[in-house]
Formats: sequence, C-alpha cells, structure tokens
Amino acid sequence: MTRWRRVLCIAVLAAPQWTPQWAPQWVWAQDRPRLMTAAELKALPSGTPDHVEPYGSAESQFGELRVPPGPGPHPVVVLVHGGCFRKPFAGVKSIGSMGEALKKEGIASWSIEYRRLPEDGSGWPGTYRDVAAGVDHLRTLAKAHRLDLSRVVLLGHSAGAHLAHWAAARSRLKPDSALYMPDPLRPAGVLNLAGKMDMTVDIVAYEATCGIPVLRLLVGGLPEQVPEHYAQVSLPQLLPLGVRQVMVWGEHEDYVPRRQVEDYVAAARRAGDEADLIVLPALGHFEIASPASTAWPTVLGAVKKLLASPVPARP
Repeated sequence: MTRWRRVLCIAVLAAPQWTPQWAPQWVWAQDRPRLMTAAELKALPSGTPDHVEPYGSAESQFGELRVPPGPGPHPVVVLVHGGCFRKPFAGVKSIGSMGEALKKEGIASWSIEYRRLPEDGSGWPGTYRDVAAGVDHLRTLAKAHRLDLSRVVLLGHSAGAHLAHWAAARSRLKPDSALYMPDPLRPAGVLNLAGKMDMTVDIVAYEATCGIPVLRLLVGGLPEQVPEHYAQVSLPQLLPLGVRQVMVWGEHEDYVPRRQVEDYVAAARRAGDEADLIVLPALGHFEIASPASTAWPTVLGAVKKLLASPVPARP
C-alpha cells in the first residue's frame, strides 16, 4: 500500500461519521464485487412512455405513464426516481426501464418527475408537495387509462424511495402542516429501495455521499433548527403508517446503512405495521433498481405481493 493510501485509510477510520459510507469502499474494496454505477443505471434503455402528462405548472411537474394492453383496469406502480434530491443527477428516464419491465408484466406505471435542488420551488416544502400531487394525479388519469386505484403500489429508489415512503405516510400529517394535502391517495403498499427513513440520523455521511448539504437544503435546516420539519418527514416519527411496507437493500449498500432500516423495521412492527426487510447478497445501491440485474425477480415479486391485497373501497 502506498504512503498516501495508508494516510487516507487512517483518516477515514478516524472519522466516525464517515465510516459507514466511505470506509467500506476505500478500505475493503478488494472484498467487494464489481458494483453497478449511477451512470450505468441511468443508461439502461427506458423505452417510450405511452403518455406524458403534467400534474402542475412547473417544468418538472410531470409524469410518464405506461399502460399495458388489454381492457383493464390495470394495477399501477408509482415510480419515484432517486438522485440525491439534486437536479443534475438521475431523472425520470433513469427509472423508465423499470416502467417498461412492469408493463410487460401487465402492470401500469406512473413515473413522476419533481422539483429538485436547486430548482425554483424545490426543497421545503415544494419537493414533498410535488410528490404528493404527482401521486394524487392518478385519480385524474384513472378513468381515461383504465387504472385500478384499489391496487396502487408506491415504489422509489434512493432519494426517491424516501419520497415514495413518505407519500405513503402523509395521511399522518396534521392540517396545519405545510406538507398537508386533504384526502391523499391510499396505496396498497410501498416498496422502498435503499431510501432514508429517519432523516435525523447520519446527516453528515449522507451529504458527503451526495456532494452538497442536500438534507439541510431539502428539509430547511438541521434537526435542532427546524425540528417540526423533520417530524413531518422522518418516518419513525409518523408511525404507525397503516400501510404495508417492504424494504429492499443490497448487501453492499453505501448510501443508507443497513442498521438504519433494521431499526426502522423493528420500530414499525412494534407500532403495529406490517414491515419487512429483504437483503440481496452481492448487490449494491444501484443494482436493486435495475430490471437487468438479479434483484429484479425479488423486486417484482414484492410488487405483485403488495398488489395482491387491494385497498378496500371507501364506504
């Protein structure tokens, strides 16, 4: 090992807040398989959506709808892409390959774009309100496109997984919240692919991975500065959600340490929620969102299981 590498490893290991994110990559990289990159996930063929429709007036307030053939009504997966909540990263096309794969299985998908940092109106509360509005826009799409609103699953990856999971929890918000929207669409379940649940922990490490203070910009400050904001977006503080939840993590996940999701699953179960964690061996952060990877049968199976129990119709 060269002198500069020894110094770098020592510096990393001496910084506790960085160890969960960086040390596995730099210090023990020789023990890890070759993992998919963000660029490779983004480069997957996304096909052409059947419809592109706005759900708001801003440039980034739109979604891509893919509908399988047949009379329907079709079950629907709402897809929320990741990218560290930042405009330069990822985008609605980066999750299009999953929409195409779902369509082949007879499942419609509504993949939503949303305002990301530093777009006008992004952050608090705009990014969250965009996702909520995008999900609720399914009601507008349902009749014309033969969609079954009793069988809706919210699925997100990375930053988008946090937003999708939050969208499943927002019925817990009080009317005085800046994020509150009346009568939120109720999903049959939510599938979280490596997204943060507790926004109050590991802030420094997550922001180091994303390159800028994304959590502080997204939520409006640190937890001690705006505790009321964090209380409205940190999922442990919103339990019980009353929604079935499945979390999928790669063995070599680098963005959100597995201990966070393990703690969350335990808390959700104590609160009475149905919550499960699936850990996929030899995979990292990006493979779990790729229909071309060995993760896809597991992800697809979780989607179908969640769709198999429709939401009861309102009396």
